[in-house]
Amino acid sequence: MKDFPLPVRMVGSGSQPGEDDELQYLEMPRGMNTFRMPIVPERANAAALADARDLLAGFLASLEAWDPAVTRRGPRLDLAGVSAPALEIMNQMLGEGEVSIQVGGPRKFRIQESVFTGLWRVCALDGDGRLAQDWLEAGMLPEIAVQIAKDLGLDAPARIDLPKGAMNSPALLAEIGSQMAMRTRGDPAHVINLTLFPMTPEDHAVLEEALPVGPVAMISRGFGNCHVTSTGLTDVWRVQYFNNMNTLILNTIEVVDVPEVVLAAVEDLTDSRERLAELVDWMSESCAGATAN
Repeated sequence: MKDFPLPVRMVGSGSQPGEDDELQYLEMPRGMNTFRMPIVPERANAAALADARDLLAGFLASLEAWDPAVTRRGPRLDLAGVSAPALEIMNQMLGEGEVSIQVGGPRKFRIQESVFTGLWRVCALDGDGRLAQDWLEAGMLPEIAVQIAKDLGLDAPARIDLPKGAMNSPALLAEIGSQMAMRTRGDPAHVINLTLFPMTPEDHAVLEEALPVGPVAMISRGFGNCHVTSTGLTDVWRVQYFNNMNTLILNTIEVVDVPEVVLAAVEDLTDSRERLAELVDWMSESCAGATAN
């Protein structure tokens, strides 16, 4: 997970402790996930292990031919039709990484980053919630999540009736609308920090109405948890950081293509390609051992 985009500071009268006051610290995130190479099953079916190895080896070849710094869309590996034993081994090898995504709307998806950063397992669901499609995709973020967030968003904030007591929300909505009108794809994020912003209950109600929950919800687990949700406006996201005590420590609105905190970096994808190559080699050794036995 990336560092906070804005520092959290308190200044001014009354913001500093008195000489006799006991200094109090906000509980900060302490947990962090670190990479662990998946362990190849010792007693896996030899044919299933070879099938899983061949699938990952083919995907690795596609990764080696792809430059994420030049082309945004990465290779995909369709897992439809893969035998259940081979798919089980694939699941063990890919594992679960830091970022999980749910996509709603007319088409529903469940997406999980693997232990290899930037390699995503994408499952499309039918109207009854059953698996309709299943694939492995490389990229900073699966294209389907970004596209659906854009397709189902409005191009500008809707006009709403402002309740009595709304103090700063009208100015915030004007700022968001202005940023939406001026920005082009790829522009840096415009971040509005609500954590220390004076907001009345009416202000929060206005933002809830003007920025309804969108179809894409993501959680990134690293130092604590970061919740990222699309809104009903195109390229407008809510980004909230929680510590290990589940206390909200940073609450922002970002006007950006996708918040950086959930994106895999080019360096991450390069590293994942190298680690996947090591895994394929280990699986090949296991296949040779299983055949010999």
